[in-house]
Amino acid sequence: MFTSQGPTFRELTAQALSSIERGYDLLAPKFDHTPFRTPDRLLDEVARTLRPLGPFDAGLDVCCGTGAGVRALAPLCRERVTGVDFSAGMLATARESVGDGGPDRPALEWVRADARALPFTGAFDLAVSFGAFGHFLPAERPGLFAEVHRALRPGGVFAFPIGAPPPLDTPLYWTLLGFDAVMRVRNLLWRPKFVMFYRTFPLRGVRDDLVRAGFTVELLPLEEFGRRPDGSPKCRLVVARRG
Repeated sequence: MFTSQGPTFRELTAQALSSIERGYDLLAPKFDHTPFRTPDRLLDEVARTLRPLGPFDAGLDVCCGTGAGVRALAPLCRERVTGVDFSAGMLATARESVGDGGPDRPALEWVRADARALPFTGAFDLAVSFGAFGHFLPAERPGLFAEVHRALRPGGVFAFPIGAPPPLDTPLYWTLLGFDAVMRVRNLLWRPKFVMFYRTFPLRGVRDDLVRAGFTVELLPLEEFGRRPDGSPKCRLVVARRG
């Protein structure tokens, strides 16, 4: 897709007609060569913004995919970083490309689990997630956030970037609207369902769900991405702290 190393149209079609888990197992070897992989520019800016909030001992990347977020998280954590994902294929690619740490790095761990049932309690100082929330329906958000809250130690931070919605008069707005509409039709006509939406994670609803899960919430601008004409940031870092 868009590069000679990326998936072909046929491979993307096979993924789209699979379950989420099976789809990412299929896509894993070529995922880093698609536009779906979180850009390094965003990962670096999030890490830069988080650094003053540390130091952190143990970090967790929720829905870690092929490990790009774990790689960005590792310099912020002194002891260990854990990547969790429910796709065995994505975890295998992550382990191969990122490794398991080393003498001058925190230990890296790869755990296969559903983010809606994390196998951790009070284990981490920092949790992050990149580009995964479209795979959860709005009704699932409270449970997801409660799981992350349980996985953190008191005072722990859950952080993730969130972009401002595109203006109504831009092609991006209509592209995302059209994608979500196609996915809804696909899921009406085909099983298993493939949950992936771009317009189901609004900041106001997300913030309310985080507060209900027991977090206090702060929004930090990611200045690398500039500001909109009204002066608001184009991209923010949601920093939710467990009380």
